[in-house]
Amino acid sequence: MWDPTTYLRFGDERSRPFHDLVARVPAERPRTVVDLGCGPGQLTATLAERWPASRVLGLDSSPDMIERAEALGAPVDFAVADLRDWRPAGDEDVVVSNAALQWVPGHQELLRRWAAELPAGAWLAMQVPGNFAADSHRALREVADRPTWRATVAPLLRADPVDDPADYAALLTAAGCAVDAWETTYVHLLPARPAAEHPVLAWMEGTALRPVRAALDAAGWSAFRAELGVRLTAAYPVRQGQVYFPFRRVFVVARTGDHAQENP
Repeated sequence: MWDPTTYLRFGDERSRPFHDLVARVPAERPRTVVDLGCGPGQLTATLAERWPASRVLGLDSSPDMIERAEALGAPVDFAVADLRDWRPAGDEDVVVSNAALQWVPGHQELLRRWAAELPAGAWLAMQVPGNFAADSHRALREVADRPTWRATVAPLLRADPVDDPADYAALLTAAGCAVDAWETTYVHLLPARPAAEHPVLAWMEGTALRPVRAALDAAGWSAFRAELGVRLTAAYPVRQGQVYFPFRRVFVVARTGDHAQENP
């Protein structure tokens, strides 16, 4: 289960890539704007502010996230849905997916399908974390491979579920799109408070550790967190009262070509 409160603990840091992504979408008057994997909705609401004359739709597979999003009262149609099942209806001129496709095995096929089914001239914008080789995930895999958790936790972890920008660019260019692809490494400055858990551990609890937490009982989760926390403290030492946390992200903005067909 997704916990919106845990996820939003680093809301400013998590929102910056979304704004950097959408800033590269120059659509002026889209008919419909769709946010696939909208989470708690606060970023989707900014799409309605940017394009106030457009219909804005936010979809997420988590009922808890959608409940939180609907409570915002934003002029957005939020609904529980799996982005793997979503298909364009024909008037979607902007489709955004922010930090969601890394959870979907084989999402490259979804990108191909969306590029083919969106109307000509539509914008498809996506961002995924590209930090699976970082010290944080290396520590996670090392702890998961300990005998205590190897059978339960290790199979839940993904080595690297996303491609490089050049691979996404090649995929969508082959699908007939004009493509802008890039990567950015943000250095998040996370406050380290006395007697509090390590800030990178707190960050990971909102995302990468979610399936681990679901698989363990309370005692196992406590022990796993404790060992991971030791490794993260060594990998990301506190300096000047904060932790310097590099985080790589991959961005793609594609515009569909004349080949695109409306969904019948």
